[in-house]
Amino acid sequence: MTTQQTLKLVPPFTLETAVLKVRKAEDGWNSRDPEKASLGYSVDSYWRNRAEFVQGRTAIVEFLTRKWRRELDYRLIKELWAFGENRIAVRFAYEWHDDSGYWYRSYGNENWEFDSDGLNAHRYACINDLPIKESERKYFWPLGRRPDDHPSLSDLGL
Repeated sequence: MTTQQTLKLVPPFTLETAVLKVRKAEDGWNSRDPEKASLGYSVDSYWRNRAEFVQGRTAIVEFLTRKWRRELDYRLIKELWAFGENRIAVRFAYEWHDDSGYWYRSYGNENWEFDSDGLNAHRYACINDLPIKESERKYFWPLGRRPDDHPSLSDLGL
């Protein structure tokens, strides 16, 4: 049994559970499976993502479906920034390309608030897109979960 399976990832968070919670969220998003990723959010979860407002798991699935149809070969790294009680702040960067083959690295910060069951009830995301050349990419793992030995954002200088 892994550490993640033996620990309950519910508030109040410790450093260990906050780090695991961030990695679990990253893994869900790197699956690029909207249904799977949505299960980390409460049924009535509220999001602000850039200038879009989303509420409820059904809307989250619709949002993620649109997102991953547009953001191709999506690979994400999240990193814990701060935590306390039932809140976690993360910074992240992800790489993707559009259907014309133009590559981007999107940088951002998220603030999360969890319910007592450990489901994300509020997500506030600020994101900026930077066009990059394909030669500037830093994420090359096969699509899906980032390998445990892949460098973090800090290791990559991001």
